[in-house]
Amino acid sequence: ELMDAVDDFIPTPERDMDKPFLMPIEDVFTITGRGTVVTGRVERGKLPINSEVEILGIREAQKTTVTGIEMFHKQMDEAWAGENCGLLLRGTRREDVERGQVVCKPGSITPHTEFEGHVYILTKDEGGRHNPFYSNYRPQFYFRTTDVTGVITLPEGTEMVMPGDTTEMTVQLIQPIAMEEGLGFAIREGGRTVGSGRVTKVIK
Repeated sequence: ELMDAVDDFIPTPERDMDKPFLMPIEDVFTITGRGTVVTGRVERGKLPINSEVEILGIREAQKTTVTGIEMFHKQMDEAWAGENCGLLLRGTRREDVERGQVVCKPGSITPHTEFEGHVYILTKDEGGRHNPFYSNYRPQFYFRTTDVTGVITLPEGTEMVMPGDTTEMTVQLIQPIAMEEGLGFAIREGGRTVGSGRVTKVIK
């Protein structure tokens, strides 16, 4: 009975396979005579060959068609969650895509520059900062495969944040990133991680 009550209360999570396709781009290269290939690990969903996809984040959104899929060094008809794969993009130039963008099902996620987050700031012993920071602090925010600079605004009444603190913050990124509520990120400074957090609300 208790388990039934728990089942009623806790929704069954969508299997990653059933969610709309999304793959963060880790690398981009050209195959002579065939075109541009983007590689990465599929975060969720599945993608049949010849599907239309959207490439989002960092620069203007663009649509293209995936005309080839390679996994396990074999040509495949479909890419799916959890696997590393290469996607051949029709008519896309090497210089039009970059690490940090995502390949996704059109309309399933949107790029944003401003969000609220819930963040834990590492202590000095955990490899974090030695001193506090204030509003207008500008570290890097690492989402999926790339760092983007962002400006932090602390909540009203919070003058500073000490190493070891947990805090809410509003962040304004200098480039758009494909995001939704619940997405995790790291806060980095000069290549080292000084905090970690989650997007709690997308603002714009």
